Amino acid sequence: MSSLWHWRMAQGLNYLTCSLLDPWQHGFFTRQFAPQTPESLAPLLDEQAHVYRVKQVHGQRVLTPSQVQASGVERPEADGLLSENAHDAVWVCSADCVPVLMGDLRTGRVAALHAGWRGTAAEIVPEAIARFEALGTQLEDLRIALGPAISGVEYQVGLDVAQQVGKTLIEGEMPLDWIDQLSGGENPVFLPDAEPDRIRLDVRQVNLRQLQQLGIDVEQVAIAPYCTYENPDLFFSYRRDRLKSVQWSGLVHQ
Repeated sequence: MSSLWHWRMAQGLNYLTCSLLDPWQHGFFTRQFAPQTPESLAPLLDEQAHVYRVKQVHGQRVLTPSQVQASGVERPEADGLLSENAHDAVWVCSADCVPVLMGDLRTGRVAALHAGWRGTAAEIVPEAIARFEALGTQLEDLRIALGPAISGVEYQVGLDVAQQVGKTLIEGEMPLDWIDQLSGGENPVFLPDAEPDRIRLDVRQVNLRQLQQLGIDVEQVAIAPYCTYENPDLFFSYRRDRLKSVQWSGLVHQ
């Protein structure tokens, strides 16, 4: 799937794109674009773009531009945006959390989501899919890209965090072997850790499995072959640097 990802250039700097999202102007921007904001980045994608972003709080709330405008504040609390009209540009920022960009091939509507472990445990991606479906989207028309984020190899968490995320993938009560059920195989959710009561978590694999549970085919989803923690020249990583620095990801409604 790495063949789906391509580097483009703007302002003499590289940003990442995904072939699945080729119908839309989009980009996963690197740390080199800091401290620029979506207001200055959006014209690189669409000179007519209307920029929308929110105050991210690690939840599952997904807003439309109309809801943002009706909120009475410049940036209401949410972790996702779902476009309504042509030239709506929706943006999220991230360091190690997963930036999720998705679009509907038929309507041109797009969404940008911020999915850290908390948002993933709260199922923000299924929430966004439900919002799409409520507006008439057919699942087979969706194309989804999970951008650069911390990899499972690098992301150590406690068992309480692992359980909160893991229970989104298991029906009914959590079985005693829930870790084993979500470990192993080619793309495991959990990887072993040398410390007691610790485990490694691949948040992007959790989001992929949540999408599969909804009936989305793996061919409709692409995962970026980049770990924010392992690539300090390209990406900020809160887990690595302990600094509140972010990179932006956005796409524009057709």
